[in-house]
Amino acid sequence: MCGIAGYLNLRPSEPPTEELLRRMLAMIRHRGPDQFGIYLDDHVGLGNARLSIIDLAAGQQPITTEDGRYWIVYNGELFNHAELREDLLKHGHRFETHCDTEVFLHYYEQEGPDCLRRFNGQFGVAIWDTERKELFLARDRVGVRPLHYAVRDGVLVFGSEIKAMAVHPAISLELDPLSLDQIFTGWSCLAPRTPFQGIQQLPAGHYALIRPGREIELHRWWQPDFSGAQIQSASKTDTAPQRAASVSLAENNPSDTAYLDELRHLLTDATRLRLLADVPVGAYLSGGLDSSIIAALTKGFIGKQLDTFSIAFTDAAFDERDHQQRMARHLGTAHQVVEAAHKDIGEIFPEVVWHCEAPILRTSPAPMYLLSRLVRKSGYKVVLTGEGADEFLGGYDIFKEAKIRAFWSRFPASTRRSKLFQRIYPDLQNLTKSGPQYLASFFGERLADTESPDYSHLIRWRNTRRTQRFFSPELTGRIRAEARPLIDEVPIPPAFKSWGTLDRAQYVEMVTFLSTYLLSSQGDRVGMANSIEGRFPFLDYRVAEFAMRLPSRLRMPALRDKFLLRRLGAELLPDEIWNRPKKPYRAPIHRSFFHQHTPDYVTDLMSDSALRTSGLFNPLAVAKLVSKITHDQPVGETDDMALAGILSTQLLHHFCHTGFRAADPLSSSDDVKVCDHRTAAQSGR
Repeated sequence: MCGIAGYLNLRPSEPPTEELLRRMLAMIRHRGPDQFGIYLDDHVGLGNARLSIIDLAAGQQPITTEDGRYWIVYNGELFNHAELREDLLKHGHRFETHCDTEVFLHYYEQEGPDCLRRFNGQFGVAIWDTERKELFLARDRVGVRPLHYAVRDGVLVFGSEIKAMAVHPAISLELDPLSLDQIFTGWSCLAPRTPFQGIQQLPAGHYALIRPGREIELHRWWQPDFSGAQIQSASKTDTAPQRAASVSLAENNPSDTAYLDELRHLLTDATRLRLLADVPVGAYLSGGLDSSIIAALTKGFIGKQLDTFSIAFTDAAFDERDHQQRMARHLGTAHQVVEAAHKDIGEIFPEVVWHCEAPILRTSPAPMYLLSRLVRKSGYKVVLTGEGADEFLGGYDIFKEAKIRAFWSRFPASTRRSKLFQRIYPDLQNLTKSGPQYLASFFGERLADTESPDYSHLIRWRNTRRTQRFFSPELTGRIRAEARPLIDEVPIPPAFKSWGTLDRAQYVEMVTFLSTYLLSSQGDRVGMANSIEGRFPFLDYRVAEFAMRLPSRLRMPALRDKFLLRRLGAELLPDEIWNRPKKPYRAPIHRSFFHQHTPDYVTDLMSDSALRTSGLFNPLAVAKLVSKITHDQPVGETDDMALAGILSTQLLHHFCHTGFRAADPLSSSDDVKVCDHRTAAQSGR
């Protein structure tokens, strides 16, 4: 795993410089501290910071083809590279290394962008064609690895992280009001938008072709598709949500057993592939179903004791250590725990925001950062995790909400149907005690609008949007003048209308949340901040595509989440693990910032003067929120999200304007491979 950065002159200009590439790579040293590589010619500069995992001795980038036409810098892993190499050898390709980077390059040489469909992996890549003077940028199917770009002043600048781009003189950082509108609605901004004006992210499952003098060609090569799912016959709302679902498969339906067999085979093989590395591999263990299944499958392949890692909290409301320890004992793993106190989360939060490069409405990435730091200190570079199961196999409460609302919409006058929300939120006192009127008011908005693409998410987005009451009048005015409803920014495929309620809800969650928040702020960014690569068997494209063609009754019958996966869990895990209700991963918010030792940066950034300087938030409204917290008044979820969002946005504003931390350029002591093909350099100038 690595980080990449570079730039392409789109009009005649001075050739790219080694010094600037060294500065760009220094900003992402954390992504690849082992080796560095630079390619230069009269048009383009490519850079790579390498975290060596496969072919430790010979995999240094950039890598070229035999004839020197194509050059690659690459951030990722191809888990099927060994099989692909054999095919390439049959076609006469020659290799200098045993790394997956060279396999990627030769397949691009052979097939062009069509090669992407052959790859089982996670990647952000740049390939330069010296003959066509064309730059190819691509990203994996679900967006595990990031890739950004911007066009300014006749130059295209790209990078795994925006901080690497920011040291280029053409790039300046300014927060984008429309991105803030999206983040303070759906937790993240939608690709290709980023939190910064004029800087874009290559969307998941897309590639771009860039040539001087031409428009950028952006192509989608993969997207989630539920068209193959067997929709229940008469109704798009599937099984009536009030009926209980047993964990047993239908005895009179042999295909159900076949589905379980296929899931077992695909997930086992996906796990096996992700253990291929020339360094040790560990596993995260949250105590929930998903990570426990992955750890159990991993244990079956590891010939020695498996090392597992987990997060515990001093705040009992968030702590799951008992389940983690139970699972670790069951598997016999060497288990390590990082315990996160309120103070720890508050202290590390600025560092987390620096790496996330986005406002965040949760503190959840902070403990993940602490966890990856523990993994790195333990001598590991690679961990397997359980991300993706909820999105593809039906694990979130928001999917249950959509099913209940669709069921309720058939008889909107019913008070019994609205009470079904108490089944998925039994701990929320205002739902269980306020009666049917409250439920009808809270969940009944646009109840009959079942064909709307945002039907599944409009309640969540409405509630999160309440955090915008802290925006300044100036910011609110700019947003109202330009913003569109969030759902209008979501790419809706033509077949969407023919899908069932669960299918639609899963699709919207994937394209608005998976890549842009879960795999970014809670995944790649906090892992790679400590040079840790996460691998995700549930995001193997074969597993994902299998899950999307599953009948919805095997993903979520009634209100039973991840039904088929739980059936697999029953074969591998203790009953109290596979059968326990899902507990969303959360971390404490307001108590992490306001306590006996409130960090100085919190006081500074929430001050009237700092808020007026940024111009993003209403100082009076923020002061009332702080007073509410410091006087121990009840703080609801929306206030908590607003607090995290305000602080992280203020931190980003500080980083953009007065606190940007430019790193020293790579020096002679770094292991840097430079391939200089500039005419000026060759002529001795």
